[in-house]
Order: sequence, then structure tokens, then C-alpha cells
Amino acid sequence: MSDTAHTSACELKAMIELVLLGAIWGGSFLLMRVAAPEFGPFALVEIRLVFGALVLLPFVYRVRKRLAGRWRALFAIGMINSAVPFTLFAWATQIAPAGISAIANSMTALFAVLFAGLMFGEKVGTRRGFGLVSGIIGVIVMVGMPMAGVPVGWAALAATTAAACYGLAGNLVKRHLAGLPPVALGGATLSCSAVVLLPLAIWHWPDHALSAAVWTSAIMLGVVCTGIAYALLFRLLDTIGPSRTATVTYLVPLFGVAWAWLVLSEPVTPGMMIAAALILGGVTLSQSGLPPPVVPRQA
Repeated sequence: MSDTAHTSACELKAMIELVLLGAIWGGSFLLMRVAAPEFGPFALVEIRLVFGALVLLPFVYRVRKRLAGRWRALFAIGMINSAVPFTLFAWATQIAPAGISAIANSMTALFAVLFAGLMFGEKVGTRRGFGLVSGIIGVIVMVGMPMAGVPVGWAALAATTAAACYGLAGNLVKRHLAGLPPVALGGATLSCSAVVLLPLAIWHWPDHALSAAVWTSAIMLGVVCTGIAYALLFRLLDTIGPSRTATVTYLVPLFGVAWAWLVLSEPVTPGMMIAAALILGGVTLSQSGLPPPVVPRQA
């Protein structure tokens, strides 16, 4: 195979993996929508954390000596990057259409810019500023407009807060845990979050029998949408770089809404489309013509 053909094949493979990652992360909101009403948010998130951590545990074991002495930071960032946002998303999908959380998740990139400016002195600039304003207006649209006749204000706020956690965590990882192998870092923070959340999960564990579909959704959420997706993310970072990998931000809400429509028959409302256009437009403004962004950890 010639060099040109080999390069084209690698490009095609990377694009397929990028779309696959967007489909997997978008599918996480569908799985939460199926499982959260029966499991409840705490028990569901504990299952997700445990199975996601198990997938990544071999990577953690390889670098266990490098992680020694960093566990306080790992626990703190694990709470911000996993336990809290996962729980907020699970609660939001328990009471509102999955597409709401999928759209709000796109605010992660905008919050990363906001926290970088507020906490670490990075220049926001006019373009990023307009992007943030556009995203905030999109959230206001979601909070204030019933979607298919269902009031979704609290769910939209919870999902947006989860996205803010991701944006903050990305900045903290960049500044306090740089240099650690990213996949192992993900496994370690998931493990820490599972330990912290365990008492709440036990206390709120459902007292009724759970269907096979709910158990399957919960396990897939951990194994596929958390563990495997995390490994796939960092493979893409290595092969095509952070700037191109960050375009998955645009795919997640599209797949999230599409999966919910195809599988659960959740309607795609004008309000959802307006909010998505404003938020994704804001993300585009905040990223265009700028250095490669920190790729957010998705739901």
C-alpha cells in the first residue's frame, strides 16, 4: 500500500472512530433515560462508575506508583469530573427527555473557556465572549420553554450544572494532574468517585426488582459509554490531536437527540432545535481560530 493510500485509510479509520465516539456518548443519555427512573440516580451512577473503572483498571495498575501521593487530588477531581455530573445527568434524564441533557452537555466547552478566564486568567476575547452569551441564551431557552408539553427547567439546570463541572474539571486536570497517563487518570478518578458515592448508592438502592432492560442499560452505560469511550477518546487524541477530536462536541447532542427519537419516540421540538443551535453556535465561536481546546469528558 502506498503512503497516500495508507494515510487515507488512517484518516477514514479515525473519522469512523470519531463518529463512533459521538454515537456512544450520545447514547449515554438514552441509557440513563431508560435506567434512571427505576434505579434512581445514585444507584445508577454507582453501577456506571464501577463498571467504567473496571474497564480502565489495567491502565491504573500499570502506573500505580506514579499515582501514589496524588490521591487527594484524584478524589477531588473525581467528584467534580464524575460523581457529581453523572448524578446530575441521571437525575435530569429521570424527569425530562434525554435530548435536553444531550444538548446541555455541549455547554462543557463554553464552561471550560469561562473557568479558564475567571480562575486562571486566560484571555476570553470578543469571539469567545459572544460564544458564551449565545450558549447562555440557549440554556435560558431550554429552561423557560416546555419541550413537548413537559416543563424541563430543573432538568435543564441540572444538566447545565453537570456541564459546568466538566468544564471546571478539565481546567483542574490540566493544571494539577498534567503528565499522568490520561486513560489511567480516568480510571483512577472513576474509582475514587465510586468509593465516595457507595454509601449513598447503598442507602438509595431500589427495593424492587429491576428489569433486564434496566440492568443492561446500566451496565452498558458503565462499560461502553464510560470505560470504552474513555479509552477511545484518548486513542483519538493520540492519532488526530485534541483540536480535531474536540469536534465530537458537535456530534454528541445530534446523536443524543436522534437515539431518543428513534428508540423512545421522544419528539424533537422547535425549542430543542433553537437551544441546540444557540449552544452549538456558541461552541463554534468559542473554538474557531483558537489554540486546541481541552477535550471535555462527556456524559
